[in-house]
Amino acid sequence: MSLGKNIVYSHPTCGYCDLLKEDLLQNNIEFTEIDMSKNPDKWSEVEKLTGGDRITPVMLTSEGRVEVGYKGIGCNYS
Repeated sequence: MSLGKNIVYSHPTCGYCDLLKEDLLQNNIEFTEIDMSKNPDKWSEVEKLTGGDRITPVMLTSEGRVEVGYKGIGCNYS
């Protein structure tokens, strides 16, 4: 199943989000960013993807795969 685009849930105080976005840009991987500080209503989506955690970054790949954190590390906003 292809969703057509990568979605990155991020937060401006999360340095791991910056590292993930930097990697994606360097590798010419397109993504749509959802800034959780500006879209707090999207936390329910993050919680569904992570099994209940409020963590960033979370990437939903175009193939439908969920990647939590940057290389396994993220920022918790519980």
